[in-house]
Amino acid sequence: MKVLVAEDDRVSRRLLTRAVSGWGYQVVEAIDGDQAWEILQQDEAPPLVIMDWEMPGWDGVEICRHVRQLHREPYTYILLLTARKDQQDIIDGLQAGADDYITKPFDKHELEVRLRTGKRIIKLQKELIEARERLRIMARHDPLTGLYNRGAIFEQLQTEISRARRSSTCLTIVLGDVDHFKSINDTHGHLVGDEVLRSVAQRLNQSSRDYDAVGRYGGEEFLALVPGCPPDCALDQANRLHQAVRSRPVETEQGDIPVTISLGVAVCNGDSLPDAETLIHAADEALYRAKEAGRDRVEIGHPEAVPTG
Repeated sequence: MKVLVAEDDRVSRRLLTRAVSGWGYQVVEAIDGDQAWEILQQDEAPPLVIMDWEMPGWDGVEICRHVRQLHREPYTYILLLTARKDQQDIIDGLQAGADDYITKPFDKHELEVRLRTGKRIIKLQKELIEARERLRIMARHDPLTGLYNRGAIFEQLQTEISRARRSSTCLTIVLGDVDHFKSINDTHGHLVGDEVLRSVAQRLNQSSRDYDAVGRYGGEEFLALVPGCPPDCALDQANRLHQAVRSRPVETEQGDIPVTISLGVAVCNGDSLPDAETLIHAADEALYRAKEAGRDRVEIGHPEAVPTG
């Protein structure tokens, strides 16, 4: 773990660096407050800081205040080094944002223990951030396929509609339904059905552009958002998704299973873009026509023809 040692006195800085590096930390040195602040603003700033209170340029307390104003993650644990022993001075330093302090001349063993405490706090905070990130992903992603879940893809659709209206650009949505999926479940079981859904999701995702979005809309239905795509481009992209799914069987423990998908496409210009429900209704109508026509095909819908209420 990196530790910033900010100390203007060369001898004290050398003693600190030697001690801290001897405990297995990677030391980054700063010779004054200005350099310390510059280092702490970097993306890979050390999470542990040993900083002298009184330095040329910004002093330690001033830096503490500015670090806390950044509200950055991961947390920066600051150990203030000071020759001051007045209780009010210590209170002022802690109120400014220092996590702990140690008086000069420092005791080597005390410094090691206090650093270890800071390291433990940083580790715990990192674990909390990782847990929060996992929960955030779980809240927006389908656990089976890894795609956006229904709520997240619908939220993304509303965002894309707003963007298309502002920029007067096209927006396409593609609603897909895996053909005869109930038969796959009934014949091979739900575990194989899950394998099929995961494979279809992966193929749809891999065949999408970087700025498209794909989500599991429900059951065996998938919704793809294709922004900035006029009608010809929209049809090409839908055909690309269609071909990606049907291009080869899905390999399962029970053998290869041929899989096809029916797709309904709705495309609109930002000047006359309907709301999300109307756009999905148009794609759903087109998907219904694809199924009625024999499945395993792409049909185009017309959102402007769908009543809005």
